[in-house]
Amino acid sequence: MNAWKRLAAAAVLAAGAAAYAQTTPIAAGAGAVRINATVEAIDQASRMVTLRGENGETTTFKAGPEIKNLAQVKKGDIVTIEYARALALELKQGGSGIASRTESPAVGTAKPGQMPAMTATDKVVITANVTAVDPKANTVTLRGPERTVTIAVKDPAMMAAVKVGDQVQATFTEALLMSVAHPTKK
Repeated sequence: MNAWKRLAAAAVLAAGAAAYAQTTPIAAGAGAVRINATVEAIDQASRMVTLRGENGETTTFKAGPEIKNLAQVKKGDIVTIEYARALALELKQGGSGIASRTESPAVGTAKPGQMPAMTATDKVVITANVTAVDPKANTVTLRGPERTVTIAVKDPAMMAAVKVGDQVQATFTEALLMSVAHPTKK
């Protein structure tokens, strides 16, 4: 997904919860960006492509082998890139005590003969144990599978619900969508 991360997408946010643990959403956020550009020039032999953005600026790059069906692209085509990411935090009161990290990447590309297109998603779920709560400093210390961190809690009212032994599950999702289409006739 690294080569495509530079391009864009649509996010799906999903957070799992253990059947035996009470979960409480504690924070969430998301953002997305969409960019359109026009193919100004394309050299099929060298795979060099020049795009003009909506702001008028141009950029030239070599389309790598991961960009399939480049032969379908012509001058004037529209490249659309969308990128989105989302983060959700859940408090799992009385969690299992097992810290974990799972990652679920997925990539899809256009079929032969179609216009170039791709999707890429990556979902990372980290479960961390609450090892300390400091209501005076508004901080919570979390021990995950790879490290221990102390984080500041912006809303002091949320501190009342957090206890040592609880777990926090963070779900981070990012998605990228890139497509090329012939311009619509006016």
